[in-house]
Amino acid sequence: MKKKPVTILMLVCLMAIFLIPTIAFSAQDPSIKSVSVNVPVSSGLTGSDNAAKSFLLDLPSGVVASTIQTGSFKYSGNNEIISSISIENGKIKLKLKGNEKTETFQVRGTAGDFDKTFITVPGNSIWRYSDGRRWQINDWNSDTGITSSYNVNATDSLTPSEEPPKRIVTTKSDVADPSTAIWYRNEANKVSFSDIITSSIKPFILPLINGSGSAVYKGNQLVVTHTIPTSNFAPEKVPESFEKGPWVLGRLYYARVPYYFTANAKVTTYSYAGVVSFDYKLSTEPTLTGEVQLLKPNPNPTQATGSDIPVTLSLKGLLSAYADTSNIQEWVFYAKESGNDGSLLTKKDYSKVLTSTQTFDFKIPKSKTAASKFTQEYTLSVVVRFTKPIVTADGTISSLTQSFSASAGTYTGGPTTPPTATPTPAPSNLKPPVARISMPDQVVAGEKFIVSGADSFDSDGTIVKYTWQHPNVQDALYGKSSDTRYGLDSIDTTQTITLTVTDNDGLTATTSRDIKVVAPAPAAKLQILGTLKENRKITLHNASKNVSDDFPIIPGKTRFTVSAVSGGTNTDIKVSGALVGADDVDILIKVAGQYQATLYVENTAGYTGMKSITFTVEPDQAPVPYISMPYTVYRDPTNGNKASITLEDLSISPDYDFLARRVWEYRYDSDNDGNFAEETWVLISNGNLDRLNFYPTEVGRYEIRLTVKEEFGQPTIDEFVTVNDRKSADTATQNVTERIVTVLNRPPLSDWSW
Repeated sequence: MKKKPVTILMLVCLMAIFLIPTIAFSAQDPSIKSVSVNVPVSSGLTGSDNAAKSFLLDLPSGVVASTIQTGSFKYSGNNEIISSISIENGKIKLKLKGNEKTETFQVRGTAGDFDKTFITVPGNSIWRYSDGRRWQINDWNSDTGITSSYNVNATDSLTPSEEPPKRIVTTKSDVADPSTAIWYRNEANKVSFSDIITSSIKPFILPLINGSGSAVYKGNQLVVTHTIPTSNFAPEKVPESFEKGPWVLGRLYYARVPYYFTANAKVTTYSYAGVVSFDYKLSTEPTLTGEVQLLKPNPNPTQATGSDIPVTLSLKGLLSAYADTSNIQEWVFYAKESGNDGSLLTKKDYSKVLTSTQTFDFKIPKSKTAASKFTQEYTLSVVVRFTKPIVTADGTISSLTQSFSASAGTYTGGPTTPPTATPTPAPSNLKPPVARISMPDQVVAGEKFIVSGADSFDSDGTIVKYTWQHPNVQDALYGKSSDTRYGLDSIDTTQTITLTVTDNDGLTATTSRDIKVVAPAPAAKLQILGTLKENRKITLHNASKNVSDDFPIIPGKTRFTVSAVSGGTNTDIKVSGALVGADDVDILIKVAGQYQATLYVENTAGYTGMKSITFTVEPDQAPVPYISMPYTVYRDPTNGNKASITLEDLSISPDYDFLARRVWEYRYDSDNDGNFAEETWVLISNGNLDRLNFYPTEVGRYEIRLTVKEEFGQPTIDEFVTVNDRKSADTATQNVTERIVTVLNRPPLSDWSW
């Protein structure tokens, strides 16, 4: 009974443990940051190609791909992820399954663009007889499906008659194959033919072009009734069965019938949206970023005034992942009119800071503003220099450079492309929409990029139509958002993309964005991986980036070269495999020194990139053997008169290689003359022991020797190394008195007690 209070106390404690909420404690690493990027919103996409869509999302400013913790990727949205999120060419890549929605609506099938009709040109043969005064009329009967002929006399007074009498004639024509049509839901959205309900297809016939008459769709044919004569005729050769004569003449009078198809479509549309979040580690390698802003003119382009136009540019440099401001020597800023080196302006900032900003003033001369439209391009760059070079995995950095571009423009009269949204005039109680374009400011030729009008909005309604103007793009833009690219012929040009949005009240707004197209030169990046030491495997790695989707790097033209700079020769460089056509090449350097590796890459557009790195191969240091042992030992009568000597290895490898073999030996001064040179070494152990006991039986002096041999502590290439390449050393360099032990007999013990 006395145990009950203890039991009750234990129950109370257990109840307290289970009832108290769990508190989790975590320590947030301050070098880990979280950030997110938006998946471009797109909806109403049709066709099986849009059932799943891959996205390449730009990294947020200041984030470098190598710092991203890929295991932290998380997609938040209504779409389903098809494959894991990854990094590709410096961008976030993910593939999503589109959200499906099925609807039925009316569509139009055309011969190309939304308003381009099919045109058929059926006709009737009209022939003049040899007497010059009679005409044969060939007419088609839609009821019988037979062409019949009849003759009429000329009604003009000329011989030969110049044209047949006025008649109404009938002809026929087949319609185009509907599967060859381009099908539209509206001007901005196409529909695949596979979504068309074929039983609902029928032609919609428009009035004849430059002619009098009409056409109807009957029996899967166009039946055309038109009046002759007209100017719509072409010479025609009469058949051999027709009579001969100098005044015989054949003409084909034709009608131009425009039409397009109408039908119903049952379409599955797809939409995409969402957010990708992830963690990244603040970069440990210095990175220079920045931005340029056009402060004047505002707006840009601006209307010419008959005077010089002031231009002010603000250029900012930002140094990330670097904290040692005392090592910053200077900031240097450059700006010039593109292609005009004489206009170069330079500014310096000697402040030891991680960010610096400078402004530059230019003028557009009034002589240039006389043109209806003029654009001045500017090239800018910022450089940060370091007092002492910074050592990184890719080599040393003595300075960093980042380049930028900007443009300022003028126009005379009304701007052909309004610099700001220009809404359709609206009644006082209605508000026009606002048009906005999201897209990059610069792309390389062949790079796919997304142009989105999804940020456009209508405060008192909805946007129902997106109309794009986009000269020179490779893929036309449709709907709210789609991707496109520019070809090689657009390199070094600034293109303009214009969006007009229409809301449900019929009001419109227009805006434009400029985008610069640059050459798709691949960015060669060479990495030197492995241990930079003699006889170790070193990997030359191609980490190049090629932004252009259309012009990938040609694997077969990728090549490495490596050569000696100092210390060694080219014969000391051993290569495993081929230097051409591989992204990773393993090499081995036999002699320490400086060497240079170069990477060359080329893409399918013929553009090349090259990167060279000079690296230092350190010597493979020999081990430093050292033994510890007693100076004097005594024979043990209880152990067969053997002495026991404890030998301990205190050897080290200065460059942290692995001590793979230890050989212990002794030699005995047999004649007790103090000279060991005449004695023979005897093996104690070769079992790679770092501690052992040696049991000599003879009284006298013994010299101990330890030989240690290294094995490579890092990967090597076996085909290029020999046994002698493994470094070894013995204790000959250790003080000889530390290597000699004297074995004595234990003295007798005296007992003076009686």
